[in-house]
Amino acid sequence: MKKILITTGGSGGHVIPSLSIYDALKDDFEVHITTDLRGSKYINNNYNFSLIDVPNIYSNLVLLPYNFIKFFISIYKSYRHLKSNNFNILISTGGYMSLPLCLASNLLNIKIYIFEPNSVLGRANKLTLGFAKKIICYDKNLRGISKKYLNKIYLVKPILRKEIYNYKKNEKKILGEQKQILIFGGSQGAKFFDEFISKMIIKLSKNQSIKVLQQVTNQKSKKKIQDLYQNNHIKHELFDFDDKLLYKAVNCDLAITRSGASAISELSHLNIPFVAIPFPYAKDNHQYYNAEFYEKNKSCWLIMQKDVNEKNFTDLLSKILVDQNEYFSKKNNLAQLTKENTWEVNKSKLTKLLNEN
Repeated sequence: MKKILITTGGSGGHVIPSLSIYDALKDDFEVHITTDLRGSKYINNNYNFSLIDVPNIYSNLVLLPYNFIKFFISIYKSYRHLKSNNFNILISTGGYMSLPLCLASNLLNIKIYIFEPNSVLGRANKLTLGFAKKIICYDKNLRGISKKYLNKIYLVKPILRKEIYNYKKNEKKILGEQKQILIFGGSQGAKFFDEFISKMIIKLSKNQSIKVLQQVTNQKSKKKIQDLYQNNHIKHELFDFDDKLLYKAVNCDLAITRSGASAISELSHLNIPFVAIPFPYAKDNHQYYNAEFYEKNKSCWLIMQKDVNEKNFTDLLSKILVDQNEYFSKKNNLAQLTKENTWEVNKSKLTKLLNEN
């Protein structure tokens, strides 16, 4: 049986898809994960994982020499870990934390596969693509990839958490009098959602009956927003992190969200129409291009944060909730876009790829 190591870390955007890949492969391969300290908080004891912490070299220029030394030590640790465990395959989910394991795998002639869920090739993945066998991705028009490597693209449908496939999809045919709205800021740039989007919801509530399910940044924000909603008689449920969020949210009429690949893939699969506000400081503007893919398929509304103001955003939300023809057109397009995405199809495609000689 082949031994596979998945390297991941950092944000949930890297780690959550790696756990889905682990679950898809564990019946046919011996699978392990390595992650850094930040990534470990997303992984429970159901997964066989090890820690190899990797410094962000450029996080502090004063510590640059020290971080370089730590980085080379992490390459040595990666080399030892790979060799002592006799791994046959490395799957990298990108990020700077993956680089030492990719470099060590190349030295050991271990097959490397890159996973890129975004519509823009990440910088770490771009560095390792030259010696990788394939890049597993969702978008055939992946931005940032050199033409000489186009033959390395291996397309799959978005790889979601296994339980998402078992959730009942949103099948509402009409919008009720009370509109249920999910506000999902993610881990990056959520403060904007706490402060600005909450105020827009209050303004919208003057003309619409609204119930809100909202992610907040921290307990301080939670208390502040809770007071705002209570004072304005808006029904609400607030949370900071909830891995069962979409189980609760499946009956929401509309989501307002950042556009990390995992978040909008899961919303799409559950047929929850969404307004995407990409995080403006995401590397290589990848959140914009993630959302643009859905906008081009007439499956979402896309607005840039710099263009959001009090009037145009409340006008947009009012239009969405009143103009049901456009709303259900986008919802139907979402259903068409995701209808072929099943757990079994992705599991089969991944297994076939990794069993190739």
